Amino acid sequence: MIPAPLFRDPIYDGAADPMVIRKESDGLFYMFYTQRRANQTVAGVSYCYGSRIGVAESENGRDWHYRGALDLEFEFGQNTFWAPEIVYCRADGRYHMFVSYIRGIYFDWGGDARIEHYVSEDLFRWTRMGSLAFGSARIIDPCLFELPGGGWRMWYKDERQDSFTCYADSPDLYEWEYRGRAAEDQAEEGPNVFSFGGTCWMIADVWDGLAVYRSDDCEHFVRQKENILRESGTRRDDQGRGAHADVFVTGGRAFVVYFTHPENTPRSAVQMAELKIEDGKLICDRNAEFDADWRAE
Repeated sequence: MIPAPLFRDPIYDGAADPMVIRKESDGLFYMFYTQRRANQTVAGVSYCYGSRIGVAESENGRDWHYRGALDLEFEFGQNTFWAPEIVYCRADGRYHMFVSYIRGIYFDWGGDARIEHYVSEDLFRWTRMGSLAFGSARIIDPCLFELPGGGWRMWYKDERQDSFTCYADSPDLYEWEYRGRAAEDQAEEGPNVFSFGGTCWMIADVWDGLAVYRSDDCEHFVRQKENILRESGTRRDDQGRGAHADVFVTGGRAFVVYFTHPENTPRSAVQMAELKIEDGKLICDRNAEFDADWRAE
């Protein structure tokens, strides 16, 4: 069975905003996440700042171990990196990371934010390519999806636009054009778009579980009535709402990887549950036992 929790950061015990990718060269799986300094005694929410991007590794998607944290610093100081998104581009044979960046550390939710672009050939050593701003001083939580007709689309949270999910397009992951809002029914963060069961889906953290949207064209999204991961779970460390999630699709199955605050403290745990489609809706029973070996999926 898939363990609960799936993973906890052994250094700061504050793994948040997880995402998962399979490495092309050896088939291993890597989880990248915001390494919040949750076990430190600090003022306010400063434990969420000064964070690096943690890395965990797995051979099968079930058993994970900590590998370390990325060094992405490019200017003076201890700066803040949040919510990485990584895709593999077959056109250039490199991995592309888009990650939220804030200069310095704050006691409250402050600081200008932008999205930084890095490239890598091995997922461990990264070269910075530049910044994305889209005319706003507070954009975070990028998500990328390769469009069926070619090119890439990025969804992200813009706090200067009432924290709605906005999107931009690129032919090559380098040049981006702002397109507008993808959803504006309420404020949300951590959008994640994926294809499953022949449908394009988007989930987003609305601080009451995850809102679910579906689309026929990856552009116009319609929200379903029910949120997922809204009710507290019964598995170990799975209490409270599920937050800021990624979805990994393999072998015709979809797995949502999210984080919780099981002790009602800043400490956090990463969990995984299986998603299913029922009567055209995306559903998730976070208490259900299930197994998966992604090597065989």
